[in-house]
Amino acid sequence: MAEKGVVSPDWPRADLNLACYEFLIGLIFLADPPRDATDWYARRAADPKRLRAKLEAYAGAFNLFGDGPRFLQDLEPLDGDQKAPDILFLDSAGAQTIRNNADVMVHRFRYDRLPFAEAAMGIYTLQSQAASGGAGNRTSMRGGGPLITLVNPERELWDLVWANVPCGEPSDIEALPWMRPTETSEKGQVRLPPKGRDFDVEAFFGMPRRLRLVSNGAHVIGVIQKNYGTKYSGWKHPLSPYYRLKVDEEWRPKHPTVGRFGYRNWLGVIVRRTDNDLTELALNLRVWLAERGGGGSVIVGGWAVDNAKPLDFVFSQQRLSAYSDKEIGDLTALVSAAGGVADALISSLRPVLGAGEARAVQKSEFYLETEARFRESFALILDRSRSQNTPYPVNIEESWLKVLRAQALKQFDAVGLPGVSLRRAGRVEAVVTARRFLSMALNGYSKPGKAIFSALGLSEPVTKKSKKASKA
Repeated sequence: MAEKGVVSPDWPRADLNLACYEFLIGLIFLADPPRDATDWYARRAADPKRLRAKLEAYAGAFNLFGDGPRFLQDLEPLDGDQKAPDILFLDSAGAQTIRNNADVMVHRFRYDRLPFAEAAMGIYTLQSQAASGGAGNRTSMRGGGPLITLVNPERELWDLVWANVPCGEPSDIEALPWMRPTETSEKGQVRLPPKGRDFDVEAFFGMPRRLRLVSNGAHVIGVIQKNYGTKYSGWKHPLSPYYRLKVDEEWRPKHPTVGRFGYRNWLGVIVRRTDNDLTELALNLRVWLAERGGGGSVIVGGWAVDNAKPLDFVFSQQRLSAYSDKEIGDLTALVSAAGGVADALISSLRPVLGAGEARAVQKSEFYLETEARFRESFALILDRSRSQNTPYPVNIEESWLKVLRAQALKQFDAVGLPGVSLRRAGRVEAVVTARRFLSMALNGYSKPGKAIFSALGLSEPVTKKSKKASKA
């Protein structure tokens, strides 16, 4: 990772690449983290000789096989059925799925053997991102399929790794959980973070699953798994954003949503929120923006999971900047208005599409089609914020509302109007009524419409009732 010219890992799966970044960051946090901001700046340049010497002291913990401790595996052999290496990957079909012939979005029998390196990266990915998998099969420290955000200075691999390493002190080799008997959870036992801290090195090397790899000497050909691995509670991983439902409740890790990561996902993930204290950017992003110079981009990724079912793998790269409270407030207004219009659109489509996934597809399309114009609008927001021109020559909020209104009506008409004359009278009336209410919302004449106008700071339209009241 410290060699010149090395830009990124190149595993055959995107989820392995994402996990590999976390693994490398964890290695540095284990063996040679910066003590503080001053030390971080002093050691920004890669030092392969120092790094090799620091990591050598931990080499005994990173054997995949042998009679002693095995990387991310139970300290002692496990009894049980040997399963194919498939189970190391979140998108592999489980036994029940195969029996029911239900593996549509997941896959069966892809990996009957794995090279040692891929097996090592596979077991790390599973332990750090594990979804629920039946009774006693624990999820990862961040739940199933955590959302991961990584600072990317856009130089070489070392720069990315170093940008994300938390400050701290080197850990003892015994701090790695596979160097000791597994802390099991049959009776509901939980492992809490160190007293007074959100995490230690185990955040990067947690062991929610009890596993032992089986080898034929050339490949990993099987995995033995036993339930009731370590159950984690109260930890805050430094590479993931968090949220809470109420101020006095515990923090919960955020998880990816299905579909493209776009502007609707920014707040609380790559841009701090100023309108509430219920979300928190990942520690690495907060430190990068506040203490380490900022700039570059952020990698956002992870599995979108519904219970034990993987739905989508998200991997995106977004620009990363520090914004003033006023700029974030204006950004929040644009995103909130878009959310209000998107909700009004899918609500109006109920008579046409029912309550199924088709409406969710329309919502995703709405955000996708408005993404470019949003970026243009936000660029104007930043220009207005930093401009000396008063007043600013463009009403950005009004222009943005026009974009949202045009896209919502375009989508409704494309889905709802074709063949409308061939439908039963009641259905036709329902579609016409739905479009009228959508139009009312887009013009501020209903409760949803008032919320959209309020988010953008626009005056509500004058109604006949309000005209009479003003005359009186």
